[in-house]
Amino acid sequence: MTATRESMPYDVVIVGAGPAGLSAGIRLKQLAEERGQELSVCILEKGSEVGAHILSGAVIDPKGLDELLPDWREDDSCLMNQVPVTSNHHWVLTRTKKTNLPHLMMPSFLDNKGTFTGSLGNLCRWLAGKAEALGVEIFPGFAAAEVLYNENGSVKGVATGDMGVARDGSHRPDYQPGMELHARYTFFAEGARGHLTKQVKQRFDLEANCQPQVYGIGIKELWDIDPAKHEPGKVVHTQGWPLTGAWGGGWIYHQAGNQVSIGFVVALSYKNPHLSPFEEMQRWKQHPDIRPLLEGGRRVSYGARAINEGGYQSIPKLAFPGGALIGCSAGFVNVPRIKGSHTAIKSGMLAAEAAFEAVAADRAHDTLQAYEDGLHGSWVADELKMVRNVEPFVAKFGATAGTLLAGTDMWMRTLRIGLPFTLKHKPDHEQFMRRDIAPRIAYPKPDGVISFDKLSSVFLSNTNHEEDQPIHLTLRDPEVPTRVNLPEYDGPEQRYCPAGVYEYVEEAGRSRLQINAQNCVHCKTCDIKDPLQNINWVVPEGGGGPNYPNM
Repeated sequence: MTATRESMPYDVVIVGAGPAGLSAGIRLKQLAEERGQELSVCILEKGSEVGAHILSGAVIDPKGLDELLPDWREDDSCLMNQVPVTSNHHWVLTRTKKTNLPHLMMPSFLDNKGTFTGSLGNLCRWLAGKAEALGVEIFPGFAAAEVLYNENGSVKGVATGDMGVARDGSHRPDYQPGMELHARYTFFAEGARGHLTKQVKQRFDLEANCQPQVYGIGIKELWDIDPAKHEPGKVVHTQGWPLTGAWGGGWIYHQAGNQVSIGFVVALSYKNPHLSPFEEMQRWKQHPDIRPLLEGGRRVSYGARAINEGGYQSIPKLAFPGGALIGCSAGFVNVPRIKGSHTAIKSGMLAAEAAFEAVAADRAHDTLQAYEDGLHGSWVADELKMVRNVEPFVAKFGATAGTLLAGTDMWMRTLRIGLPFTLKHKPDHEQFMRRDIAPRIAYPKPDGVISFDKLSSVFLSNTNHEEDQPIHLTLRDPEVPTRVNLPEYDGPEQRYCPAGVYEYVEEAGRSRLQINAQNCVHCKTCDIKDPLQNINWVVPEGGGGPNYPNM
């Protein structure tokens, strides 16, 4: 017998309590307060609390925050973990040396003047407090698992996932059916490669007139270091070693409390199936200009997340009947600046303004064309147009030549004489070479001091899932891993996953893919990079996944 789901009506339902979703909720309530109107707004968050699934470097451009909450600098609770950037460094690494590129070589818009570094998760927690004070209802621990549609095909809202479903699909004693949330307009703010965003993109053909989205994987660690080595506000970005035949780079951000955020990004366009982004980061930390900073320190947190890298040409249609994509669900990351929170905030504000006017006019479930037009007429679009050829230049011509071409194009655009074309993308999952023609990569064993293994890393992410629930990493065809992935690509899911979710085990003389779903940190890399797109990431029970305290 199927349990009946209860429903709750709202004017606007927002899926995801990241910078975009929270900003949308705040802006909707600000407008309602200014106009003296009633407006109901709900935000669903699959993490156990707001910020639990937020991971970023982060160096934050306050431009969006300045527009949303102009007096935010006067609030000590927001500034507590944010440190103004005091110096910028860009290192080109070889195995044993570094070259510090003069900042004058960079276009002016890559300057970090006026930015700050700190925890984006904590910023979201602060934004959530502001939203709730305005009357936004936020429900952490509830994962939006299904898109609901009206009879005319427009988005009606979303339903949360059932709780208490056992691994075999039966109902445990603690079973509770999901809740339906109906709305005039539903915003999808799930972050990069959102589960429901994929569905609405396909249903409404939102990517018909754009390039495919491409991604990187960012792997991050927080370290407590020797106070004598700490330089608050120092920002370092690296490129070059240890990557070969792939592109990406590292970061080192000196944040509050003698803590550094370090991380490594690998573009998922890499071709060698033997490459492991996790191992590349562990190797990167051993560089003679990086290891000394960490020696004597202690690693305190770990996590990973996919990053949109497609740029302006990969932005899909943003508005559709009853719904809109905001933030990284749409993909507004400025790749060379390595920033996306400011554009996410602005997109949430623009969608909120369009939805508010629609609700005020007693509209519902139509297309918010004002949001689409507003975004493409805003500084978000201007900023992304300036850098639209950076990722495809590097992906096509390699780290050295591609960086020179990308830099030339950016400089030309600052002079309003940019190249008269926009480069295209190729989907990441189509990039792998066969295992027999790809060079093997010999990664060193972790030393347990500076470099570590995956399982001890996942432990620091505080990841937890209810074990007796359906596996949320689903296979469209369970035979593909052993029929295709293993013989042709040497089982690349073992290496591109940064959490040890996938492993091939031998049973009765045959290989079998084992999925350790409880390790999943919700990075979405498997959903992106699987060569036949056989892995489909769906939401587990609400509250599951990582619990990042300060990321």
